[in-house]
Amino acid sequence: QVQLVESGGGLVQAGGSLRLSCAASGRTLSSYTMGWFRQAPGKEREFAAAISWSGGSTYYADSVKGRFTISTDNARTRVYLQLNSLKPEDTAVYYCAARRGLRAVPEGHKYDYWGQGTQVTVSS
Repeated sequence: QVQLVESGGGLVQAGGSLRLSCAASGRTLSSYTMGWFRQAPGKEREFAAAISWSGGSTYYADSVKGRFTISTDNARTRVYLQLNSLKPEDTAVYYCAARRGLRAVPEGHKYDYWGQGTQVTVSS
């Protein structure tokens, strides 16, 4: 089992920044890929970014490319999502997810473990 706990969400004005953190524990994650997804009220969950622990390859949704950055710590216990130039449409619950495998992919159903989520609210 893998446990994922997100933190770092909050209320920020448009144009501001936040840094989300996901603490991962339970198993060796060297062969896992980590992802961030988000779900806005009344909308389906959507992919934001993913990173492979091995090699550090990254993958971003077009809607966040150039504004969000995914990264990990050297101990492979935390994955971060830096959110810059935030817009009101970025308001959502952000979820951390993990999947067995080395490819960073955007399909949510390919992820095996999920955190509880952290709320990000961007005011205009």
